[in-house]
Amino acid sequence: MSQASVSKRPMAYVRLGTSGLKVSRIILGCMSYGSPEWQPWVLGEEDGVRQIKEAYDLGIQTFDTANVYSNGLSEVVLGKAIKKYNFPREEIVVMTKVFGAVSHKINEHYYGVNVDEIGYVNQHGLSRKHIIESVKASLGRLGLEYIDVLQYYAITHNLTPFISMQNHYNLLYREEEREMIPTLKYFGVGSIPWSPLARGNLTRPLGEQTKRAGYIGAGVEDIINRVDKLAREKNVSMAQLSLAWLLHKDVVSAPIVGSTSVEKMKDIVGALDVELTDEEMKYLEEPYQPVPIFGH
Repeated sequence: MSQASVSKRPMAYVRLGTSGLKVSRIILGCMSYGSPEWQPWVLGEEDGVRQIKEAYDLGIQTFDTANVYSNGLSEVVLGKAIKKYNFPREEIVVMTKVFGAVSHKINEHYYGVNVDEIGYVNQHGLSRKHIIESVKASLGRLGLEYIDVLQYYAITHNLTPFISMQNHYNLLYREEEREMIPTLKYFGVGSIPWSPLARGNLTRPLGEQTKRAGYIGAGVEDIINRVDKLAREKNVSMAQLSLAWLLHKDVVSAPIVGSTSVEKMKDIVGALDVELTDEEMKYLEEPYQPVPIFGH
């Protein structure tokens, strides 16, 4: 068995909300690893394992996946990377989720479908039965004895408080600041935003011929242009600047970022070195206009 690298790049580690659990300042999103049969942009096992190893070597020790990603294969790939490179279990943090139905076929996903009608009764939702069975299945796929963070449930009878909220938050979507962010601060819950780069919209100039789906609004183009301009002035990438904006928000413990190349992974981690002044933060935020709720 090969050993994980011990010469890792310095990485900041912070507490998740007010809990005692520490996570890396950047969390690796593992939705991109599993099977391209599930989604064409997903990397297969070999490339996925390589990406996870690269992330660990850069100091990332927190990994976010879900039972439904590639219908379980994302968890399998993460588990194989942990085992192959002997990541210290006492150090790493593994996050997964419970709710959706895990299809028996890799190339299927059921969004907006009544899965009870196609043979998945009690295999989705938040019933006690499904939660227990789902956790058992996730542990089996991961090859682990426990999960560090399970994202699935609400406070019941004041017994187990939330410690984290995986919410949609980035420069192009700031509706969370109206109610969610103040609530998280009040309860001491750490935000671990998904899509911090707005599906790639915050990583490249407007003139590039790339698909920009899901983000509309009066201020979108102006924000992207300002990110581009300021990134050039500071000699950093647009991705680094956009992540740095999030990292300067005190409620954000760590953004969840996916990557399908070593070069992009290194670029992402470089965001930790980007400093922004109050004036620069205001400059990036100023054009924002309210948009419809998206991602809930």
